[in-house]
Amino acid sequence: MRVLVTGAGGRLGGAVLARLHADGIAVRATSRRPRTGSDVEWVVTDLATGDGLAEAVSGVDAVLHLASSPRGRDTYRVDVLGTRRLVVAAGEAGVRHLVYISIVGVDRVPIPYYRHKLAAEQVVAAGPVPWSVLRATQFPQFLDDLLTASARLGPVVGDRAVLAQPVDPGEVAARLAARLTAGPLRGIEEFGGPQVLRFDDAVRAWRAARGSRRPLLPVRLPGRLGRELRAGGLVTEALPRGTRTWADHLADTYGGTGRR
Repeated sequence: MRVLVTGAGGRLGGAVLARLHADGIAVRATSRRPRTGSDVEWVVTDLATGDGLAEAVSGVDAVLHLASSPRGRDTYRVDVLGTRRLVVAAGEAGVRHLVYISIVGVDRVPIPYYRHKLAAEQVVAAGPVPWSVLRATQFPQFLDDLLTASARLGPVVGDRAVLAQPVDPGEVAARLAARLTAGPLRGIEEFGGPQVLRFDDAVRAWRAARGSRRPLLPVRLPGRLGRELRAGGLVTEALPRGTRTWADHLADTYGGTGRR
């Protein structure tokens, strides 16, 4: 099997490349800039323009579509229009399976980026290539970065009752590889971490791991966004789940450094 991986240069992309290599799967990976790697065939493509897509999908059996542009004005061009270009090119090339990575909550949480991800799911489902969608919960690195950015201003600011379910990128990569080999689901699967955490509990563990004394300043998120986040819009009861916890991430990242 030869698999095309879009967005291979990101955090999840790196974990996916390692996993597919360990599974003995031949990989072609896309990037907007030239790259090299002994175990990967890198090709230059641009989802926003379609440049290089026909060449990228030529001769591959399946596509793992990870590429995304979560910030800025390119989100619609990349995530929705770019996904449409990819699906059309893959259909013309005879690709037999397209697996799309999405996010738990895209159909519930009113965030503009999530609306684009949901639209991209719909593009994949309506396309000519047999498909699967895997919605994952947030990575612990995302929550860690969010808390670090907030703490730069003094106290950690957030809605203490928001619920999160961090999942390790390596475990998401393993789930994507399993879905790839299982064949098209023609449906949506959800995958989350082992624990559902309240924001204030996550902050307490984070502060302890860093040896930080910065307080939590509770700010209740207003409107529908706050209601959905407090009601569990970002979490899932789907099984199986990952096994690596928020505490595991904190131990790996901070150990006994006591960073503030």
